[in-house]
Amino acid sequence: ALLYPEETVLSVKRAMGSQKKFQLKGNDYTPQEISAFVLKDLKERAEKAINQSISKAVITTPAYFTDAQRLATREAGEIAGLTVVRILNEPTAAALAYETDDSENQKIMIYDLGGGTFDVSIVNIQDGVVEVLASTGDNSLGGDDFDRKIEERLVSHIQETFDCSVEGNRSVMARLRRAAENAKIELSSTPFVKIEEDHLLKNGPDEVHLSYELSRMAFEEMINHYLEQTMVSVNKALEDASLLASNLDKIILVGGSTRIPKLSEMLEAKFGILPSQHIDPDLCVALGAAIQAGREMGIDSSGVLVDITPYTFGISTLGEIDGELTGNKFVPMIRRNSKLPAAKSNAFATIYDNQEGTELKVYQGESENALDNVLIGDYFFTLSKLPANSTIIIKYELDINGILKIHALEKATGKELKKTIKNAFSKLSEDSLANSKEKINSLWGKTPPPEQKEQTTMPPAMPKALAGIVQRAEAGKTNASREDQDEMEELINGINDATAAGDQARAAQLGEELEEILFYIE
Repeated sequence: ALLYPEETVLSVKRAMGSQKKFQLKGNDYTPQEISAFVLKDLKERAEKAINQSISKAVITTPAYFTDAQRLATREAGEIAGLTVVRILNEPTAAALAYETDDSENQKIMIYDLGGGTFDVSIVNIQDGVVEVLASTGDNSLGGDDFDRKIEERLVSHIQETFDCSVEGNRSVMARLRRAAENAKIELSSTPFVKIEEDHLLKNGPDEVHLSYELSRMAFEEMINHYLEQTMVSVNKALEDASLLASNLDKIILVGGSTRIPKLSEMLEAKFGILPSQHIDPDLCVALGAAIQAGREMGIDSSGVLVDITPYTFGISTLGEIDGELTGNKFVPMIRRNSKLPAAKSNAFATIYDNQEGTELKVYQGESENALDNVLIGDYFFTLSKLPANSTIIIKYELDINGILKIHALEKATGKELKKTIKNAFSKLSEDSLANSKEKINSLWGKTPPPEQKEQTTMPPAMPKALAGIVQRAEAGKTNASREDQDEMEELINGINDATAAGDQARAAQLGEELEEILFYIE
């Protein structure tokens, strides 16, 4: 992003389910295609690590992702050559990671603030069942917004100090964006940070060198309205779950942005509970996804996951809104916070004799007026010209991945219409999916390995003593400084690579270096 800003994509997650296009080297890419690059790279790294082909995946999304965004996520997996067996809410995945860590019956609030999105969920863990009671959030609120506030401050400082504008300079803005993010991270552990960028640009004959001190207090003031927005969602989640603040047993922080001290202070002041962060907030969602993947494979069936839908799904009909007759009356079919999978049927009637058909408009939202909600499907159901008030049964089915199917049945004749929601705004056609898959594979420079290919050889086993050092390091990383964490991660990767290559001497040497770091942090 620093060296080649015009060839770098940031925060694609926010664009999932939209028509936005990203341009790289003169080519246009959809959000699904950019995400497929990420998934494809992860797939190949994992295949290299375990020396086996990978064809299936559990993918996590923000709990407040819409149906269109979940569909786009599934498509990204397909383009990357993966069968997506489960779309899992990120807070739910975090709860799974903590559920294995603590088996007590408890009500937990999961506060998930990442780089691009925010979710808050209330879950109940009882007798091995993880039940989501409520979820809400904001798909356009996260650490990226905090970075942008610092970036804006730096741009203003340069304008005022050097009387020059930098907003049109992509290279300079990329450096400021990186400096802003690094400053945000440092302010989680120190009250002041000095932001310095030498030789930022030329202002006439003079070099512009940035030097700016930012305090944690000033940073917190800059982002306070964002933090307050998250507390509004916290209150809404409690209300939806029919709980009081005193009913909560634990608060779990998820996502890198939750390291901001002010957040813990706000939550502790409101609930009287010190938020828990003893599982790395950047990793616990992935750990939970891995646990769910194991369950999908039948490896662990000790727990049961009960997820919910964060949105209401319904249909528009003829009815009254504020005393006026309208054709846009929203009738909820599957209500927000319903447990998944969910199915609901309702009976409707034709309006006049010999009615030739009816339009089935499927909406997602909470407003009584359908036009204020999100239209996610529009289908025409041809009828059999029956008398007025003939019954039509509409059924909605929402699966565990949040994918919606509708079924319309003319009761008198058995005539029916079945559709899976394919939002024209985001859903790709089968041809488009195939074209995207071919496009990504050709740009990748090599064809993906055959699915489920059996390996004839396995990497050499790691000696028990060395494996013990690696395990201690994995467990102890959370207590280390960011610099030590990076060095430990590099050493662990080196040990794994050396072991896989059969270079035991190199693995042992790296193990000694890792143990030396552990000596100082344990």
